[in-house]
Amino acid sequence: MISTNEYFDGQVKSLGYTTSIGNSTIGVMEPGTYEFGTSTHETMHVIEGEMIVKLPGSTAWLTFKAGASYEIDADEKFQVKVSAHTAYLCQYK
Repeated sequence: MISTNEYFDGQVKSLGYTTSIGNSTIGVMEPGTYEFGTSTHETMHVIEGEMIVKLPGSTAWLTFKAGASYEIDADEKFQVKVSAHTAYLCQYK
């Protein structure tokens, strides 16, 4: 079954689904700055656009463009800035 998720007053929307390798969401972010929290390990793949990310424990902002990915451990918070519509695939472990 496909679930619908909406965050930050509709600025981030995704569809959740499960495959043989686990749970995933695929979604789009409107331009803005967001803080996310994790409950499981996440691998974020940027499909289109770019994300400027401050990873947990870091003071530096890193840029991830289409085709790049990054990982966040469980029970962490991280910040994301996007300047244009950005599509992503997030896989959970």
